[in-house]
Amino acid sequence: MSELASVHSWPTVERPVLVICLEGWIDAGLAAGNALGHLIGSMPSEVVATFDSDELIDFRARRPTLRIVNGVDKDLRWSEIRLHSATNRTGRTVIILAGPEPDMRWHRFIAEVVGLSSRLGVEMVVGLGAFPAPVPHTRPIRLVGTSTDSELAARVGFLPASIEVPSGVQGALEMAFGEARIPAVGLWARVPHYVSAMPYPAASASLLDGLARMTEIEVDTSTLHTAASATNQQIEQLIAGSDEHAALVRQLEAQHDSEQAASAVDFGDLPSGDELAAELERFLRGEH
Repeated sequence: MSELASVHSWPTVERPVLVICLEGWIDAGLAAGNALGHLIGSMPSEVVATFDSDELIDFRARRPTLRIVNGVDKDLRWSEIRLHSATNRTGRTVIILAGPEPDMRWHRFIAEVVGLSSRLGVEMVVGLGAFPAPVPHTRPIRLVGTSTDSELAARVGFLPASIEVPSGVQGALEMAFGEARIPAVGLWARVPHYVSAMPYPAASASLLDGLARMTEIEVDTSTLHTAASATNQQIEQLIAGSDEHAALVRQLEAQHDSEQAASAVDFGDLPSGDELAAELERFLRGEH
């Protein structure tokens, strides 16, 4: 390994699964980040290893946070990538890779993560993410899978297309784990594009429910589903006040229900998702 990580202790593990969620790449509706926070909060955990921030993070882009009390510097918090270990109620070990996406030295970082995972005996890797999509909030969140293993991608569901997109380090890790013969899959929530700039708990719940299905662990997502219902009620109040916005949602519903490709939909003169998103943000701030 490349000595980017400092290992604090090697935990006792049982059929470990690695969950990856790193800040800095696409996370529509803050779905993956909030799902990760919910997952970590649901199980007692310990830090297994920390990665060398000076080697991986550009602190001019991710400046540390200084806490000042009455003019006195009290605390300086630095961004850090950590590997956590927790035991799920099923008895299965959940290893969690969390923190900011590295700004540099991706090849070394990837080799280190794969090496640590091999040492821990990780049996499966699941990445969490979310992207904005032309889908309505009135339909269940659909997950899209990415993997070097076609069967794993099919278990989640995938976009039936050949596309080229910029990759986050999560995608590069998927490829590296595939080369190391460790099953790895990315779970991506399709978030309605008009709510992608604000927390969307329905997508967080869907990601964790998908993680539970893929790994046979148990995660209580009831509070997220309750929050999702409240969020959708607020969205419905906004939609009800605009014939144009209601027409947009109906168009998205038709698109969703017919399972047509997003590119085949003609939105015509309907209001854009950006317009609806801006109005929704004002509504939730109480400016309606």
